[in-house]
Amino acid sequence: MQSQWHYLLQNLGEWQGSFTRFSPAGELREDTPTIVTLAGLDDNQTIRQTIQRYAPSTDVTDASLASEPIDEKVLVYSSLGRGILFFEDGAFSQGSMQFAPFSEFGAELGLIAGDRRLRLVQLFDPQSQLAQLTLIREKLAGSHTAERPPLTLNDLLGEWHGEAVTVYPDLRSPTSYPTQLQISRSGANQVVQQLTFGEGAGTTVRSTAIVNGSCLEFNQGSLPVQVLLLPDGASSTCPVYIKTGNPFFLEVGWLLQPDQRQRMIRSYNQKGEWVSLTLVIERKLTGQNEHSGKA
Repeated sequence: MQSQWHYLLQNLGEWQGSFTRFSPAGELREDTPTIVTLAGLDDNQTIRQTIQRYAPSTDVTDASLASEPIDEKVLVYSSLGRGILFFEDGAFSQGSMQFAPFSEFGAELGLIAGDRRLRLVQLFDPQSQLAQLTLIREKLAGSHTAERPPLTLNDLLGEWHGEAVTVYPDLRSPTSYPTQLQISRSGANQVVQQLTFGEGAGTTVRSTAIVNGSCLEFNQGSLPVQVLLLPDGASSTCPVYIKTGNPFFLEVGWLLQPDQRQRMIRSYNQKGEWVSLTLVIERKLTGQNEHSGKA
């Protein structure tokens, strides 16, 4: 099996895009054009990462306009911290190893597909309330791949079959298993979600959400969870707040094609310890009546 460092190298290149900040309710707060460059040094034994931020009106895909960043940060590293894990395709997550009350908490979840990357940062304040989301949409320099439309509820309706790979902070062997996700309407402003994962009969989790604009609100569990529908086919799933003694997860989703989606889930146990990271690649079954609520 190749190393975590080798998986990191799938992210080398000049990534042009933007950091877009949203409120917990999904309101746009700020959009900052950026260029993030990861360059290998010493035969890729060291990485030099440069993060350049530009004025809001800058077109970072045009070198003549992107010559004067308003801020630049340079990081050089030759090893990885304990809070980050990668998958074979370069997808990754980094963030807090441990949740604790009265301290800031958060994580970044990053997906990659060819010449495009999509990253999401979810941050919680010292009161353990969701405080801010940052959506990072990027493409390699020279790419002409178009951004996907904003995600809608209708995009998600239907039955999705996938394969999940879970990796662990203690670097034990990954586990793989099938998944099945059914999303259907139940009345004018409700959605029912049923997730089955694992071999054989597997484990099934069923939940119901209230539809509130571009937000799906799941309130039946020990922690209220919301799904925000975002630009570029993205979605953010996380608790509205975190309480000690309750397991929880942070998730990003990315609709690559009408019938193809990726999801990444960073899971914490009841002690607030980071225990696993899961990447799901799923496809929607065709020929379904998605709008009638039949899944």
